[in-house]
Amino acid sequence: MILRARFVVPVSKPPIDDGAVAMRGGRITSVGSWKHVRAEHSGEAFDLGDSVLLPGLINAHCHLDYTDMAGLLTPKRSFSDWIKAIVSLKGDWSYTDFAQSWLNGARQLLRSGTTTVVDIEAVPELIPELPQSTPLRVISCLEMISLRRNASAADLVRQNSDHLARWPNPVRGLSPHAPYTTSLELLWHAAENALANRWLLTAHVAESEEEFQMFTRSRGAMFRWLKTQRDMSDCVGRTPVQHMDHVGALASNVLAAHANAVTDDDITLLARRGAHVVHCPRSHDYFKHQPFRFEDFQKAGVNICLGTDSMASTRKLRGEPLELNLFSEMRTFSKFHPDVSPDDVLRLVTINAARALGLSGEIGELAPGARADIIAVLLDGISDPHEAVLAHKGVVTSIIGGRWIWPPRDNG
Repeated sequence: MILRARFVVPVSKPPIDDGAVAMRGGRITSVGSWKHVRAEHSGEAFDLGDSVLLPGLINAHCHLDYTDMAGLLTPKRSFSDWIKAIVSLKGDWSYTDFAQSWLNGARQLLRSGTTTVVDIEAVPELIPELPQSTPLRVISCLEMISLRRNASAADLVRQNSDHLARWPNPVRGLSPHAPYTTSLELLWHAAENALANRWLLTAHVAESEEEFQMFTRSRGAMFRWLKTQRDMSDCVGRTPVQHMDHVGALASNVLAAHANAVTDDDITLLARRGAHVVHCPRSHDYFKHQPFRFEDFQKAGVNICLGTDSMASTRKLRGEPLELNLFSEMRTFSKFHPDVSPDDVLRLVTINAARALGLSGEIGELAPGARADIIAVLLDGISDPHEAVLAHKGVVTSIIGGRWIWPPRDNG
């Protein structure tokens, strides 16, 4: 099959005017001008007209099973109060509620151009059943919480690892929820197990100022709330990032979600360890966190990518759909970082995200040998293809592994 469009944006190379992409067996075989690709390949051709072809988007941090919580929680006075509220809400949900919410989230991502998602899964029973029900490329990371120091940390990690090992997708991960909801033992065992299995390790790290105050100064709303529920002897003046590093939980397979409350030394440490940071712009705006230090991370050499987080921490913004949508995340990012060019913003959900997942060259770019994960958006009168991508009003085509996913059609 060959796709032709007004522009092809490989991301790893400059845009191609009147470009085309050829694919076979789920892989891209050629990317270039329409004239060049058509001369070399004889497959069925589809002309998408005045549109932009680009790689499928990669959502590096998402909670699919919380999708139907959209609008059910409002921002609270403190981050800890919001955590209490979502814990209470989750307690009222059944397996069916979580499953339906998961499926709704997957559909939202598919129709808005995401082709790969890192899903933080709090309900292990959903795996592997639901990921097999969607063409979305799902990287499941099992979430773990263990507040107290005890011998069960090793057992919990082993149980989750055994469950995860039965999932056929070779890319998977463990997700100790956050430093404040896990013991040092759990973090250590999870980090060791992830490295041994060559899996991802992802956690919510330094998400709030309350978490930062809890670990560095043994004070604040989070400290007061948790001091009767967990051993606080690990709150010894280390920052949350330093806390992760203390147990070997910072490495090149680590995705540190959020990283909002960090010091200069934290940024240097993340860069030195080769860990990746996942910024979630709409969630960040929902909680009104301190400004995300994108420029400082970039200057230090930290790889930054974007995620949607969950619909439980996303408010309705004018002109933006209340759904899981990486284009909305890119536009929100651009609002707060106007000096970052549109092509660099696109890298956050393509090449940078692929690198974070250890899938460089496989996804996140249009190049020979890469998986044929391709989407198209309309130019809509905009002459610059990168600007058109950020301003798009809808995905007109989505292909995953060479299969036409959106709009639905016969893939036979």
